[in-house]
Amino acid sequence: MQPLNNRLRTALLGIAVVITSFKLLADEGMWLFNNPPRQQLMERYGFEITDAWLERLMKASVRFNSGGSGSFVSPDGLLISNHHVAADALQKLSTAERNLLQDGFMARSRAEEIPCVDLELNVLQSIEDVTARVNAAVPPDAGPTEALLARRAVIAEIEKESRERTGLRSDVVTLYQGGAYHLYRFKRYTDVRLVFAPEQQIAFFGGDPDNFEYPRYVLDVAFFRAYENGQPAQIEHFLKWSAKGAADGELTFVSGHPGRTSRLLTLAELEYLRDVAYPYQLDLLKRREVLLSVWSARSEENARRAKDDLFGVQNSRKARDGGIAGLYDPVLMGRLAANEAALRQAMHGRSEFAEALAAYDRIAAAQKEIARHALRYRLLEGAHAFNGSLFGIARTLLRAGDERPKPNGDRLPEFRDSGRESLELDLFSTKPIHDEYEQLLLADSLLFLAEKLGWNDPTVRAVLAGKSPRVRAAELVEGTRVKNVAVRKQLYEGGAAAVAAAGDPMIELARLVDAEARELRKAVEAQDEVKRQSQAAISSARFALQGASVYPDATFTLRLAFGVVKGYEEGGKAVPAMTTLAGLYERAAEMKSRPPFDLPERWLKKKRALDLRTPFNFVGTHDIIGGNSGSPVVNRNGEFVGIIFDGNIHSLVWDFAFDDTVARSLSVHSAGIVESLRKVYRANDLVAELTGKRASR
Repeated sequence: MQPLNNRLRTALLGIAVVITSFKLLADEGMWLFNNPPRQQLMERYGFEITDAWLERLMKASVRFNSGGSGSFVSPDGLLISNHHVAADALQKLSTAERNLLQDGFMARSRAEEIPCVDLELNVLQSIEDVTARVNAAVPPDAGPTEALLARRAVIAEIEKESRERTGLRSDVVTLYQGGAYHLYRFKRYTDVRLVFAPEQQIAFFGGDPDNFEYPRYVLDVAFFRAYENGQPAQIEHFLKWSAKGAADGELTFVSGHPGRTSRLLTLAELEYLRDVAYPYQLDLLKRREVLLSVWSARSEENARRAKDDLFGVQNSRKARDGGIAGLYDPVLMGRLAANEAALRQAMHGRSEFAEALAAYDRIAAAQKEIARHALRYRLLEGAHAFNGSLFGIARTLLRAGDERPKPNGDRLPEFRDSGRESLELDLFSTKPIHDEYEQLLLADSLLFLAEKLGWNDPTVRAVLAGKSPRVRAAELVEGTRVKNVAVRKQLYEGGAAAVAAAGDPMIELARLVDAEARELRKAVEAQDEVKRQSQAAISSARFALQGASVYPDATFTLRLAFGVVKGYEEGGKAVPAMTTLAGLYERAAEMKSRPPFDLPERWLKKKRALDLRTPFNFVGTHDIIGGNSGSPVVNRNGEFVGIIFDGNIHSLVWDFAFDDTVARSLSVHSAGIVESLRKVYRANDLVAELTGKRASR
């Protein structure tokens, strides 16, 4: 394996520095569904997007609020996502006696489908541009704090009006870092049941060593069913399954929910990520990875409880390693610097762009002010000093008591009426909480707090209350009553008075740091508002110069990407677009079936039954990022031909800039999914429902 920095450098050598042109590269773009890349697709591929095609794909696409994407694949509410997106639900359904995350699950009938704990799915129904109304609510001469409060109030008003009028979840989404505001309306599903998940050994074959690598051989899929009123949801817009699946060189599309990108940030903001944010995040992630790895090695039950968290930490750590390597690469940063210089040069000397030019200096000053507060903000308001489920529950109860009596527009955004149902679903979740695990997480994060701020810091001393981090964590976890869902409901409904009277130690810990945490949040949000207004000015100039070819950074809302199924060349060798089931067994043999390259027993037994020529995984030039996991890949006819599960190592710089020289999206092939379901798992009813060959019972 090449060192990460060298491999990223290889990937970046193909990036041309664009100084005088604003044209997008190749298949670049995470496009809004209300501003799709019609011209680009027609010019490059002769493909015309119709409104009906877009609507079906939009309403067939699903957002998992636990993080990730999915899609409906039958009229009876059946939907598919990744196994690693499903891992949160699988972990919450697992016990020491029945480990669904590790061993998998298959419902042989509708009656056997298992209701998930606190899983919410959102399906986008409509988009409305409310930019003018949001901006009109902010007084022209308002300072940052006044502008923030005015913007927050009008957004709350818009969301509440929409929710009351339509009955749909309604969220105002900030786009272009403040250049636009769109109202997204979602249909919610909260009765979601597990239908099928394979063993983690095959869903994540190759484990961390093969993560972000290619070739890959994984069955990273899981199936759920959405229910309404106790019956399978009847879905008008779903994706028909393509048994043939994606073909090499074929134009395909990805509809999913990319989490966050930083492509429209200024150099000052990127330098903050490089010098402040990412080093801190990597320090925290590597610390937690060691903690969870060591604790998991002590027993099988420890490993089961920590498995999903450990996977998330390892995945994030590797992604951040790749991101910071890109920010340290002079080729990439040179391209980004040249792009910013080109935009500023295009504005230079034109009076209508004077505000946009001045905005760069305002952003740089605001970013310096944010950096001044960053450490304490992350530890206290970000709760990195209080890791675990219990502190989050306690803080929600404390703040709900303070926030809910306020007018809707004056509340913190997470307590607005528009998000109440989602907040309560999470707050009253029956997910298992294990004292020993909570103590482990809290003790280590309290130690992290002391290390970062110093033993004599007044907040540290108050939080630890004269005890060691381990003793203090045990005292808090053992003493709190917020583990009990009935207690949570009682305190939530009773409001601030009930919360204060409870005398709960975890709630009192949240109260102890709440005033400082709120002040830090207020300071950072004021600077974010400066940046938002400044970015809005830059966005206006960008629109004027570049037109509709500009797409916004990712916001964990639905986007459309396109690309072709295509291999690449690395180290002088051709990397084919597709792997096969035969390659899976060859990879296991090559690694002598040592974990994590060992196959589940049923896969060994069923090898002879499989058509080993069947495509299994494939790569493409689709523009994706974290959050796209589980996104459907569809062909020109809108048929399901695969499912995104990862990007290769070279795609880790896509957070900042797109290039498809060697960077690729990774997907599971639809033919490989059906072959596995039919021959390995004998899931004939599930296959029949997917292919529509007979009604599922």
